[in-house]
Amino acid sequence: MLQGHQTWVFSSRPVIISTAAVGGPFEARGPLAEDFDLLHGDLWLGQDSYEKAEKKMLEEACEIAIKKAGLKKQDIQFFLCGDLLNQIISSGFAARTLGAPFLGLYGACSTSMESLALGSLIVDSRSGNNVVCGTVSHNAAAEKQYRYPTEYGAQKPPTAQWTVTGAGVALLSSGGEGPRVVAATIGRVVDMGVSDPFNMGGAMAPAAADTITAHFRDLGVSPGEYDLIATGDLGRVGFEIAADLLKKHGIEIPGGRFTDCGLIIYGENQRQEALAGGSGCGCSAVVTYGHILNRMKKGELKKVLIVATGALLSPLSYQQKESIPCIAHAVSIEYGP
Repeated sequence: MLQGHQTWVFSSRPVIISTAAVGGPFEARGPLAEDFDLLHGDLWLGQDSYEKAEKKMLEEACEIAIKKAGLKKQDIQFFLCGDLLNQIISSGFAARTLGAPFLGLYGACSTSMESLALGSLIVDSRSGNNVVCGTVSHNAAAEKQYRYPTEYGAQKPPTAQWTVTGAGVALLSSGGEGPRVVAATIGRVVDMGVSDPFNMGGAMAPAAADTITAHFRDLGVSPGEYDLIATGDLGRVGFEIAADLLKKHGIEIPGGRFTDCGLIIYGENQRQEALAGGSGCGCSAVVTYGHILNRMKKGELKKVLIVATGALLSPLSYQQKESIPCIAHAVSIEYGP
């Protein structure tokens, strides 16, 4: 199963039998709106706090994915999830609602692919079946915890990104129809000394390049093997840095096959508000489980590599003037014969 130093190859190729993507009002105005299963018109979702709204989105995404698969809550054997809030409370409370055995994860914005990789390992090793993997983020909740409450109206530099309000989940099984998880490259923590919390893309770019390089090295494949390689939420600044780093490593990704979920979720029409692009746990989750897998099912893409990136900082580490350690996890997904 382990190939090279960092990559798992799944012989049974676990199947993503259903997915769900839930978003907020800003996402509803974006170019990927049609790829969401559910969009909300306000940030509160009928709750009395942003944190409760985040939990509700995750619960909705789980419920939609389970229903689409023709299953019930009691059919779910494991729930793997994480988020950005302290003690991953959104995931823990959603697990309380779901009632399935729960493994809480924290990989910051890399959690979408961390959960999918670990869920695939469970299914591939026959340690479980019908595994829900997911994550969630909420713009206002994340801003309040990591930066400034939105009510302050604090200005941000152009390198800052917009935290996606969204929840994305995938339901994995050993059989059925759907895209298959082929391999996963588990990233290393990379810290290049960046300490600016308003430049997450620049901080995470080296980790993305490191994991992509490891993936190709471990499997002995070239970028041309993939129809699309998408990083998680590097935004414009980080994506350009990652592309330059890959070139220095001798990795040339064919034109039009390399993108970033943080760039495409809002597109050019929301560039002024989103600044450098989207970010947050929900960014790569909703883009992958909504837009990208929809393209695969339409026959536009056969094989993709999703490289979710995460900045492993906290308000406490920032206050102690620590730099930002980062990580990226890559998952290879195929669809079709």
